[in-house]
Amino acid sequence: MTRSLLFVAALGLLVGWILWRLQSGPPAFASLPGPTRSVVYKTTPQGELRLFLHEPAERGIGPAPAVLFFHGGGWLNGTATQFDGQAGRLADRGIVGIQAEYRLADPHGATPFASLADAITAMRYVRRHAAGLGVDPGRVAAGGGSAGGHLAAALATATAEDLDTDPPADRGVSYRPDALILFNPVYDNGPGGYGHERIGDRYTDFSPLHNLHAGMPPTLVMLGDRDDLVPVATAERFRDGMRGLGVRSELIVYPGETHGFFNPHRGRRVMYERTLAATEAFLASLGWIGPPPGSR
Repeated sequence: MTRSLLFVAALGLLVGWILWRLQSGPPAFASLPGPTRSVVYKTTPQGELRLFLHEPAERGIGPAPAVLFFHGGGWLNGTATQFDGQAGRLADRGIVGIQAEYRLADPHGATPFASLADAITAMRYVRRHAAGLGVDPGRVAAGGGSAGGHLAAALATATAEDLDTDPPADRGVSYRPDALILFNPVYDNGPGGYGHERIGDRYTDFSPLHNLHAGMPPTLVMLGDRDDLVPVATAERFRDGMRGLGVRSELIVYPGETHGFFNPHRGRRVMYERTLAATEAFLASLGWIGPPPGSR
């Protein structure tokens, strides 16, 4: 009798634990793939900066497309490998997923302008070393979330020469991306926009929304309609401004979602998967990957 009671109690604990795990969802970033290798792309007074690569296990014929991701964190802080999941999934589809470190206010004491200068160098490095990375230099997208989304967009829009701090000998390599994949990007840095107090009057050449032009690449933006940093109206202005210039621009607004909704945090894996599916569909529409497995 005692053994039966102990068995029932243990079974109850096991069932309770299973129900708790189902309700709470997977732990943050559980089972997400790590980079296959890293390379130093820049040496600064504050230290070396690295690119973290997710490389396809099986290569197709010829060099592969690539997506260069920049993490969020308001140009203040953040983790370079924020997009491990997305970069790893794209590697499974034959794309080289790359994530870049860049200088931050904490710990480097850097300004947003230094962050953008590093992003410019990172894109140039990928193109200049495309052969060694197995990358097609004519198919390199920039992606990112929040302030990282700004950096990706600014690679397509920045205008001031002093934002480009690379040596003159390197400037023959373009830093303009061939496509943009933006997750709630803070691309309005003008008065009333994100970070204006740190950018000041420089927003006129730093803010992507204020520097749209006809040479921009095809763009996908994903945003939650409850984002407290990026109003839907701002995203619509960006999309409509690009379309008015004859440039492809797509905006997907996710009802009820807040800033950072695309990250695979506990209980949020569904939005991570949905935004990944939208990313794959966008890349497939460019001809960079085939349709998702099982689709017709």
